[in-house]
Amino acid sequence: MDTATPINSTIRQHPERAASAEAGDFLAAGTVAHVGFQVDGQPYVIPFSYQYDSSAPDRLYLHGGHSSHTLRALAGGAAVCVTVTMVDGLVYSRTALNHSMNYRSVVCFGRARAVEDSAEKQAVFTRMIERYFPGRTAGEHYASATEAQLRATALVAVTIESMSAKVRRGAPTGPLDNDPGALGTCGVVPL
Repeated sequence: MDTATPINSTIRQHPERAASAEAGDFLAAGTVAHVGFQVDGQPYVIPFSYQYDSSAPDRLYLHGGHSSHTLRALAGGAAVCVTVTMVDGLVYSRTALNHSMNYRSVVCFGRARAVEDSAEKQAVFTRMIERYFPGRTAGEHYASATEAQLRATALVAVTIESMSAKVRRGAPTGPLDNDPGALGTCGVVPL
């Protein structure tokens, strides 16, 4: 499959925090994706583990049971929004308004297709295990999925049509945070 870099969406709130060049890095580093979609007017947001590889920047994979409401809807062509957020620290300020978080976040929009090919499924699951557990090797640290297990597992490939990335790093930025004589304390609690 030909891969293309997805179109970047516009960041409207705090545009100075836009980090489109880092979007792939954030997706590669994340562990939980919140998957949003709508069926018959009812919105859903479900957390998933996922597979993303920067060598194919226009796609990510989600898996689960064939009975999964989410995977059935996505395989049926529903529009999807996938978000990945990592909180790196809690930022406390000398002013209530300037409490915040240091974070890295990506929002992806696209559509999915069901993956039925056993070889493609096996390759995705092998790469996913390696991503979550670096150094684990099929045949040495675990047994590869059997054909029956592959058939029993639903897998969808989400084609990312557009995405945006946002980041906040650093110290508190309140008007009193640089004044050591001001009331209160400020800093960052790393997570």
